[in-house]
Amino acid sequence: MVKKPLFVVSCSGGKDSTAMLLLMIERGMPIDMVLVADTGLEFPEMYRHWDRLARHLYRERGLKLTILRHPKGFEWLMFDQPKEKLSALERREREGVPPYGNGWPSSQVRWCTGQLKIHQINKALSRLKKDHEIFQFIGIASDEDHRCETNEHLRYPLVRWDITETQALQICYDRGFDWDGLYEIYHRCSCWCCPLQQIGELRNLRRHHPELWAKLMELDQRALNQFGHTPLGRFKDGWTVAALEERFAAEDRELCLFSDMKPKCRRRRRPHKH
Repeated sequence: MVKKPLFVVSCSGGKDSTAMLLLMIERGMPIDMVLVADTGLEFPEMYRHWDRLARHLYRERGLKLTILRHPKGFEWLMFDQPKEKLSALERREREGVPPYGNGWPSSQVRWCTGQLKIHQINKALSRLKKDHEIFQFIGIASDEDHRCETNEHLRYPLVRWDITETQALQICYDRGFDWDGLYEIYHRCSCWCCPLQQIGELRNLRRHHPELWAKLMELDQRALNQFGHTPLGRFKDGWTVAALEERFAAEDRELCLFSDMKPKCRRRRRPHKH
């Protein structure tokens, strides 16, 4: 039996996948479904962006975003998911770590991306493949084409159109999609609690999203209480979130001190003339 083709767009809501979707709509390309994996850890601005994108998609194509979520969510995976493999249970017993919870993700074990995003999308696609031939469109910019896979069912329009990350962001801005300034604060707008963020991004999180920073401190303390100072309990190499809070607070105090001293120094250099 010849299966009917189904054209599916994977859209994270970031600049590249958003630019891809907007251009696909404008250029009249076939779109049957738009999949979005919601980790539950997106910035508030990203959720508002999804709402605007959903309205645009419905207005232009009569389609709704298909939102995919893990049934139990990030915190259950991080703290409560039981470990079943014997080797994992034995290793945890040796290390004195509880036999449940994945702890903080790391560059070596990015279970969050796997379980909250990739697995959810692949599960949805597997159901669709029973009755359709799937062609999946993925938003990777041309200056990141090393991430592309060779597969006739995977399409990378931005690479084919030679659109870079910078150009993709401008395409979105030109069409009124600005994430309420999120990309002016962060280089990448993925999960706000990601341990793989640079220190500067975390400093910006504390400054611009203090409510999320407070939640991150709570998660970090829970991880330390449950897993101790092991790779599972450590937020970043050499840093807990509490230690980062101390560092950033000290930087703020130094900045305030410098700001307080600066006008005094200026007055000393330029006394009033008689």
